[in-house]
Amino acid sequence: MALYSGTDCLYSHGCRIVLFEKEVECQIIYVDDQRPSDELAELNPYNETPTLLDRDLVLYGAQIINEYLDERLPHPPLMPVDPVNRGRARLMISRVQRDWLKPMINDRDANRSDSTQIRSAVRDGLIAISPLFREQAYMLGEEFSLVDCFVAPLLWRLKSLDIELPRQAKPVLDYAQRLFEKSSFASSLSEVERELS
Repeated sequence: MALYSGTDCLYSHGCRIVLFEKEVECQIIYVDDQRPSDELAELNPYNETPTLLDRDLVLYGAQIINEYLDERLPHPPLMPVDPVNRGRARLMISRVQRDWLKPMINDRDANRSDSTQIRSAVRDGLIAISPLFREQAYMLGEEFSLVDCFVAPLLWRLKSLDIELPRQAKPVLDYAQRLFEKSSFASSLSEVERELS
């Protein structure tokens, strides 16, 4: 199994967290974010990371990769077992991607003029969910899940993205600290990402 990963890619980082949480032996092939390799272009028509190669199967798209890994390597489970809560988890992942990750990625890639507005929207969203973490340890409750694997890379980058959370968001900061203390998170960091804190 091999994962083609960007060195500072929010989505690749989330996939690496899943791989280390599952304690699977996997070769991580770091790709220059600005100049993807020809090898990656042969595997993925979009020539982007993350891309997972598992024997003859090639997958791309972080959510597809992460759900595949969770089904292929069932321990520890990172998605709820019942369909209703799995649906809720997928919806939450979709919202995290749409509301926070995609705007931040687009902003970083394009050096856009509405950067302040995007950062404010992410900041306000994190403040809004902060009360959730007074009641529970992780996004879906007391168990670490795929949702947390999507949120953790963003929280790790808050400082480098120039997003400062106010005191009322302390529960989110405590949640972030719980994520950062996990061995799977620490192992998932690329050299570039280690320098972001």
